[in-house]
Amino acid sequence: MADKFSLSKFFGVNDDYDDEDESAPQTMPQQPKAVKPQRPVDTRKVVSMRSAASNASHIAICEPRIYSDAKSIAKQLTDGDAVIVNFARVDETQAQRIVDFLNGTAFAVGGEIKRIGEQIFLCTPHNFEVSGDVAANLGTQFTS
Repeated sequence: MADKFSLSKFFGVNDDYDDEDESAPQTMPQQPKAVKPQRPVDTRKVVSMRSAASNASHIAICEPRIYSDAKSIAKQLTDGDAVIVNFARVDETQAQRIVDFLNGTAFAVGGEIKRIGEQIFLCTPHNFEVSGDVAANLGTQFTS
């Protein structure tokens, strides 16, 4: 019976005591370990945790008062949020400087900046699509 295959012998558990090999220690057969080949990580498939966590789009509304407020608006734009900027509380020269700065930021993130009112601009990152011309539609409503 020593040459008969037994699952209990295969796994090292043998309840049947054989008189012929009682003193010999039983060992489990060694199986080669599977090694996974290392593959390079494709960084194009890496997704931001923020965009993976929720599909909700965010639109912030800002009213800058001084040029340094452009930095916080640009931060929101680079974080993937759209920003509506109302320039009613800033003088014209400061507003022009802020628009220039935000235009560069929008370009850097693949987005765009559009005028949607007299003193209101919409800055969007690359994942937003803006369709229609709000300024033209508002102009035709007020002239009628």
